[in-house]
Amino acid sequence: MAVVAPGKRSLGACQLGAGGSQRAVRNSEARPRFVEGSIVRIFMENFLTYDVCEVRPGPNLNMIVGANGTGKSSIVCAICLGLAGKPSFIGRADKVGLFVKQGCLKGVVEIELSKTPDNIIITREIQVVNNTSAWFINRKPTTLKTVEEQIAALNIQVDNLCQFLPQDKVGEFAKLSKIELLEATEKSIGPPEMYQFHCELKNFREKERELENLCRDKTNSLEKMKQRIERYKQDVERYHERKRHLDLIEMLERKRPWVEYENVRQQHEEVKQSRDQAKEELKNLKEMQSPVTKKIQETEEYFKSLDMKIRDKAAEIKDISQKCKQKQDALEMKDKQIEEIHQALRMKKDEEMDRQRKIHNTHKMIEDWKNELNTMEVCENLQPQTDAVNNELKKLQEERANIDSDISDLTAEKMNQEREKKRISDRLGQLNNIMNMKEENLKGRFRDTHSALVWLRKNKDKFKKKVCEPMMLEMRDHQKLRVNAVCAPAESCAESLPLRPIEELHRYGFFSYLRELFDAPHPVMSYLCSQYRVHDVPVGTEKTRNMIERVIQETKLRQIYTAEEKYIVKVSAYTNLTLSTNTSLRGAQFLTSSVDTDERRQLENQAQDINNMLESLDMRLTTLFERQKHLERRDNELRQQKKELLERGNRRRQLESKIGVKYDSLRQLEQDAINLEKESEQANVKIKEINTQKARLVTELMHLIKNCVSLNILKADLVLQSTTVAAEKNRLESEYKAASIQLRAAEQQFRELDDKKRVLTENCKELLKKARQVCKLSPDQYLPKEFQTAFQALPTTLEEIDAFLNEEKTRASCFTGLNASVVEEYNKQTQEIQQLTEYLEEKKNELDNYKQNISQVKERWLNPLKKLIEQINEKFSNFFSSMQCVGEVDLHVENEEEYDKYGIRIRVKFHSSTELHELTPYHQSGGEKSVSTMLYLMALQELNRCPFRVVDEINQGMDPMNERRVFEMVVKTACKESTSQYFFITPKLLQNLTYNDKMTVLFVYNGPFMLEANKWNLKAFCRRRRRLGRMDEQ
Repeated sequence: MAVVAPGKRSLGACQLGAGGSQRAVRNSEARPRFVEGSIVRIFMENFLTYDVCEVRPGPNLNMIVGANGTGKSSIVCAICLGLAGKPSFIGRADKVGLFVKQGCLKGVVEIELSKTPDNIIITREIQVVNNTSAWFINRKPTTLKTVEEQIAALNIQVDNLCQFLPQDKVGEFAKLSKIELLEATEKSIGPPEMYQFHCELKNFREKERELENLCRDKTNSLEKMKQRIERYKQDVERYHERKRHLDLIEMLERKRPWVEYENVRQQHEEVKQSRDQAKEELKNLKEMQSPVTKKIQETEEYFKSLDMKIRDKAAEIKDISQKCKQKQDALEMKDKQIEEIHQALRMKKDEEMDRQRKIHNTHKMIEDWKNELNTMEVCENLQPQTDAVNNELKKLQEERANIDSDISDLTAEKMNQEREKKRISDRLGQLNNIMNMKEENLKGRFRDTHSALVWLRKNKDKFKKKVCEPMMLEMRDHQKLRVNAVCAPAESCAESLPLRPIEELHRYGFFSYLRELFDAPHPVMSYLCSQYRVHDVPVGTEKTRNMIERVIQETKLRQIYTAEEKYIVKVSAYTNLTLSTNTSLRGAQFLTSSVDTDERRQLENQAQDINNMLESLDMRLTTLFERQKHLERRDNELRQQKKELLERGNRRRQLESKIGVKYDSLRQLEQDAINLEKESEQANVKIKEINTQKARLVTELMHLIKNCVSLNILKADLVLQSTTVAAEKNRLESEYKAASIQLRAAEQQFRELDDKKRVLTENCKELLKKARQVCKLSPDQYLPKEFQTAFQALPTTLEEIDAFLNEEKTRASCFTGLNASVVEEYNKQTQEIQQLTEYLEEKKNELDNYKQNISQVKERWLNPLKKLIEQINEKFSNFFSSMQCVGEVDLHVENEEEYDKYGIRIRVKFHSSTELHELTPYHQSGGEKSVSTMLYLMALQELNRCPFRVVDEINQGMDPMNERRVFEMVVKTACKESTSQYFFITPKLLQNLTYNDKMTVLFVYNGPFMLEANKWNLKAFCRRRRRLGRMDEQ
């Protein structure tokens, strides 16, 4: 048997070997016959469980055998991913990076495909970091699209279950619908154009249905439109009759503005003639008034020149008057300066008198203080009194400091107590909230029990002994409430000891008895221990649960709890056998939140103690505050007394100091004496100089007054001349005014006629514009001849036109309910009918073309398809007959025209007593589905266009008999000359199977003692095998 080179594996990984015929070993130089597109070599590096591995399959049937987990399906994954397959085709993972061996960053899959003249090598490098792949063809970088095109050219379809059936997809083959099975079969074994024809037929049929529906809808619409247009005919005729009257009305309305325009135009010509006459008269009057106007202008100019001279003289007079005023102001200023000198002298005299008075007063004040100092007794010794006051103040301050310290300590203590009181109050609030939640829960679930609880709290004085809440066991009172109540045992059982210490049960995973895991009032605990023996029920861990059978047998416990279950152990009275039942523990419902009553009682006592402490602190603080106020009053009194003593000791020193200060002030006053005679002489000198300046100013003022008088005389003469010229000017203006009145009358008449002419001109333009607009003429277009001809047949006056117009409007109004939309709708409907008829004819022709195309394509698709299915059915039926079973494959057609509903139906019968049943995911058993799937794929084998087929562990659900039969068929079919390459993966094989020389058997091993790839020697292996065989024979 031939063996191919194994792959390099790490310790504990699998190793590959291959077996074939003796002839394959002897003729290893000759190249085996591979179908174009079949796999020549598979190379894997850091892929799933493989470090480095190279597989060289044979051209026919390849049996890949190995135990589960050794890496058989990893080869299938390498084939799929190496040939541009997606991870979803395999069904193992959704990301390609997950196929790289754990701990590695990159994996490589390389597939060598048979092709003439040279094989093609496709390499895929998978990166774990970003989950991407790099592609190579013959070691040169390329794109995924190029790889897919190369694979498609070789008719390799790894996404087709009829060609590539991985382990995790075996069950999906039986789930294929008839339609999906037909498409997969067409792609797998049909000619390349068969699936294309099928797709074209489905598209043509879809278009045909759309066109049939469209033609049917359009035909109905066309019939409705023809019926609707018949109803419009009579309305259209009445509309045309009304239109004739309206046309005549329109023509009358067009002529009317032309008649109005002609009437206004004649009035305009008459007014124009009158305006021209008035214009001529106005021109003559203006020529007669021109000389008078010229004389008035000359007089006006002379009057203006005189007025200019008068204004000049007045300006000179004003300038001289201004200078006189300045001289007068300067004289007044000199008088003020003299007065100021006299005032300054008087102030010096007053200042000297005031100095003498201050000196006198200072002498008198010093004398008085000296007398007081002489009469003052010798100062008494005040130091003992001052020391006594200071000592008392010191003691008082020490006592105040002690009181302040005590107040501070008490205040801090009070704040601490108040914080503690708030904490206790908050905690009691939390406990009350828990109790309220529990009461609300009780009220919602057991209303009667809650009502009984409320009644109990109001009537506790009626019970002789303590009643614990809530109550249990059934009782009835006058309120007819159904509640539970029990009586605690007369003898307390709360402190009862268990039968054995918990330490003895630690080795079984028990950590406590049930009683130690909760708290309850003493009577309640006593009742629970008496009734349910909670003191003797142990609680265990997961360890207890795992060894529960041993625990039951060795401990003889009757009741056991773990974290999730409760176990009850009983001994049968009849068989003396130990019986145990376990139930899952329900989640807590009523005891999810608990209240520690001892804590609550302790908190209430602490709150009462704190209240008492706070009252005591308040009383002590009040006493200290009163004592503090008394000490403050005494402190103020002592400080006032000390102040008076200090003032009495300082009076003599103050007087001596004041006398010294006054002597200094007296010396300063004597030094500041003023010389009044010298000041008087200086004032007289200044006054004399100012009087000299005043004399010079008076002389200048007299000269200015003389100039001003002479200018006033000249101005009076000019005023008399101006008055004479003004009188002449007034006379001329009176004459001119009389002539102007006549001229304005002529101008007014001319303006009135001109305005009337302009209004008539505008009216003519407006009427002409209106007439042109009515006739729809442009501004520079004359009235067309057809309008002139039509106007000649109509009345010529406005009264006749209005009468005729009213008559025609009355006749037109008789045709009511008609408008242009009727005709528009009629014409529109007629046009739409014509368009729809043409469109319908076009679509019918298009529909006929589609039907013709469908007929042609159907004949080219359906006949080869039927022949292909007949061949599949023949082989499939033969395979089933050889297994004493019945199987059929036929073309399933629901409607011959619905090409998207065509499908392949597989029907099988494995028992003679049953009927043929369609292969479905639910009717047949797992083994029957595997046999049917395998035989269908075998039926496709000889007809297949694909270069290879992969089937992974499809024999797992078969019984030995069916597995042997199927295996023989696979060997017989896959080892024929005309078939393509076949990969059959299985974890085990039956004994004494039939093999063929063309088979290649690939063994997959794993383990710690596997030989590395570089140490594998095929020839040495064969020699050793033959040597061991000879030793066995000897």
